[in-house]
Amino acid sequence: MRWIKRLLWLVVSLFAAVMALQFAASESGEVVVLSTLDAKGAPQETRLWVVDLEGSQYLRAGQPESGWLLRLQKTPRVGLVRGEVRAAYDAVPEPEKRDVINARMRAKYGWADQVIEQMFGRDKATPVRLEPVPEGELPPELRDPVEEAPLTDGTAADPASEPVSEPVSVEQDEQLGT
Repeated sequence: MRWIKRLLWLVVSLFAAVMALQFAASESGEVVVLSTLDAKGAPQETRLWVVDLEGSQYLRAGQPESGWLLRLQKTPRVGLVRGEVRAAYDAVPEPEKRDVINARMRAKYGWADQVIEQMFGRDKATPVRLEPVPEGELPPELRDPVEEAPLTDGTAADPASEPVSEPVSVEQDEQLGT
């Protein structure tokens, strides 16, 4: 009975270590936040890697069944936060660029890309080019929910005078309904 507990502990520990390695790998380097719309029109955020090629930004879906890829195929207008910039794009899958985008991702993300590749492979990866759209064409559902709040006298608040709040995680953000 004792060896079963040890074996179970070993399996659980190994699983936790693999999950931790995957998380560490996927969050290393530059990570952008892609906003897509689900079937009900609710925004869904996904953290992804990004590379630049020939003046365009590219994302990569590891598998054709990736939720964010399926969502943008139905509604290609997306929002993207890269650094401090939020912008609207039309997402254009370009599977023919798989090899070059895989090479760019490998060059940019190094060991992390190798770890994820060993776990999931890259044979079915789908590169997605982001085509910029004119400013102001981001659907309201994908816009940043934080806007200037009017003061009681009807004037807009000065953002510089607002107290700085602690950052919240995506889960906390969803719980707050923002």
